[in-house]
Amino acid sequence: MKNKILIAIILLLMFGAPRGPEAKIRPQRSVLENGLILLTSEQRALPMVSIELLIHAGARYDDASQLGLANLTSRLLTYGTTKRSAVQISETLDFIGARLSAGCGMDLASVSVTILKKDLATGLELLAEILIAASFPEEEMDRQKQAILASIKAKEENPGAIAEKRFLAALYPDSPFGRPVEGNEESVKAIPRSALSEFYRRYYRPNRSIMSVVGDISHQEMRQALNHVFKTWTKGAPVEKPAVPSAMDAAQIIRVNKDLTQANIILGHRGVGRENPDYYAIQVMNYILGGGGFSSRAMDSIRNERGLAYSVYSYFDADKGRGVFEFVMQTRNETAGEAIRIAKEEIRRLKEQPVSEQELSDAKDYLTGSFPLRLDTNNKVANFLAQVEFFELGLDYPERYPELIQKITREDVFRVAKEYLRPEKLIAVVVGNQTKIGDK
Repeated sequence: MKNKILIAIILLLMFGAPRGPEAKIRPQRSVLENGLILLTSEQRALPMVSIELLIHAGARYDDASQLGLANLTSRLLTYGTTKRSAVQISETLDFIGARLSAGCGMDLASVSVTILKKDLATGLELLAEILIAASFPEEEMDRQKQAILASIKAKEENPGAIAEKRFLAALYPDSPFGRPVEGNEESVKAIPRSALSEFYRRYYRPNRSIMSVVGDISHQEMRQALNHVFKTWTKGAPVEKPAVPSAMDAAQIIRVNKDLTQANIILGHRGVGRENPDYYAIQVMNYILGGGGFSSRAMDSIRNERGLAYSVYSYFDADKGRGVFEFVMQTRNETAGEAIRIAKEEIRRLKEQPVSEQELSDAKDYLTGSFPLRLDTNNKVANFLAQVEFFELGLDYPERYPELIQKITREDVFRVAKEYLRPEKLIAVVVGNQTKIGDK
């Protein structure tokens, strides 16, 4: 019996506590004295707590001479503090059966914690240590650098990663948003330990952070616990509003020669920021174009009718103040030109002809019907609420989302297709055997 309970706990820690269909999110929000934004959703079904912390300390804050600094800093958070070594941190986590991870994106660094309620005090003490007293040991820094360099090298052999890197570099030239979060081999090797400490001191501050907590704890309980454990975590510089990056607004073709049987292709251009009021109409439009899997026009015309590609999809990735549109596919080298031609035709068709009522209905039903899957575990809810706060969507966003999608009309889809799809300004990246691809 004890073994069964232990296995159940391990599974919950791995995948997050499931939430029943009757569970309500009911988020609460407050700002602590040190500036930390706290969001909570009380869920008493299981004695567990999931924490998601977002910090304005992403790769866009890297200096051009120290690319990869933000990423390396985030990776080292859990590898030593002034009180515990990396081994001691790992042993503490193992002893209480908790999960702790840290990472970095372009805008934000993140820390995730999943822990049993009875061990929350211990978990919060450890969390406070890595946020206030990370030590960045030299030997751990060297190990993490080697891991990052191995990842960079692996991506240099991955045709999809090559295409994405070249696309973003072309779309956002001379901008942090066109550079890899991991940096490059030369920059990572040159990062000194002092740079990590300075980056950490400057950006890892409570008034630059959002904490979302979901599980067996009330908002007031969490406030009290954080006020105690974070009492020495003090404010730093306020969050800088990101400058809207200048995106390349002209068509170009980028060829990368690789001895592959399949060409990896990205067609794309600048998109929209998450704050754009047309975001929801764009999501419906993109579902019809290439975001709907086997239900999309792209899949139907490029794969099903012509057999030109096994994988084909499109998406609008919207971040704060910026976004990208990408149409991605893999096809035989010999058919790359034909696949690109059909993709452009499908993009133009959306701009020239309104979608059908059936296509519109199917897209809206899928987007609203799949939305609850983003909230079916406490871990997912914690991440979701933190993102809602970051994008300033409002605590009632989960209730408003279905209406935001369902009110989209055929006219809305036609309008945003004409405004935001730019087939004449596509950046085309083609990674493959250029001899077989030819000049089509």
